[in-house]
Amino acid sequence: MGAELPRAVAVSDAGGAQLVKRTAMATVAVAVLVLGIKYAAYYVTGSVALFSDALESIVNVVAGLIALWAVTVSYKPADSDHPFGHTKAEYFSAVVEGVLIVLAALLILREAWEAYLVPRTLEAPALGIAINGVATVINALWATYLIRRGREKRSPALAADGRHIMADVVTSVGVLAGLLVATATGWTILDPAMAALVALNILREGYHVVTHSLSGLMDQAMDPAEEGAVREIISARAEGAIEVHDLKTRLAGRAMFIEFHMVVPGAMTVGAAHVICDRIEDALQAAFADVTVLIHVEPEAEAKQTGVPVL
Repeated sequence: MGAELPRAVAVSDAGGAQLVKRTAMATVAVAVLVLGIKYAAYYVTGSVALFSDALESIVNVVAGLIALWAVTVSYKPADSDHPFGHTKAEYFSAVVEGVLIVLAALLILREAWEAYLVPRTLEAPALGIAINGVATVINALWATYLIRRGREKRSPALAADGRHIMADVVTSVGVLAGLLVATATGWTILDPAMAALVALNILREGYHVVTHSLSGLMDQAMDPAEEGAVREIISARAEGAIEVHDLKTRLAGRAMFIEFHMVVPGAMTVGAAHVICDRIEDALQAAFADVTVLIHVEPEAEAKQTGVPVL
């Protein structure tokens, strides 16, 4: 008897699609709310640092709309033109979001430079800081939720949105700290300086979002821990086979693809080999959501003695 294997809780594609779409729509609504609050903070102070924070929120709104489109497309069923489904659409969303992040950073740098050349006196800084603080708290709570939901549903679009918004939270905290110091000391130079730091942090986040998404578009393999679990499942359920080799995995958004060669005794019937394949496929589909398994059965003469031994 093989060891007892963990089983994932199955969620229907329809239910999962509706949940992810509702989350994406809520992200747009939250982004619009936060944008309004942050713009109000800039309006009452005239702070270029708070303006940079509000400008990044515009990116959040646009990115949220793109993510909503991407998750809608990604849940479309496979068709004759896309037999492996549309799950990679979410990677395109994340790439576009990364580009928008970089554009926002360049605009912020321009504003910071102009404010450095012509220093501005802050008006009602305490009120502006308080207003921006409310927006920061909302963003922090929503970013935490998005990151968790993106991981649960293996959604690159939601995860990228969450990471971007969390980066926004970090920069907002820095902006607020800088403005507090500027208010206490009267050093107006801190306002454009904080805006420039916001831009640099946004550039860093944009780089990570783009590179992560490009890896997905290039058929990145499952992470080592998950691939190790795949090997254990195959080994535990492949009783009767001789060897497994050439294991390959790839990710396409939330979808996972697993393929490998399985060597069986030359005298084994096709029906008996098929039973082993079904047993392995059922175990993998129980352990991983949205997984497609392809098994190439070979006779014992094809054994390489380098594959995964069957226990």
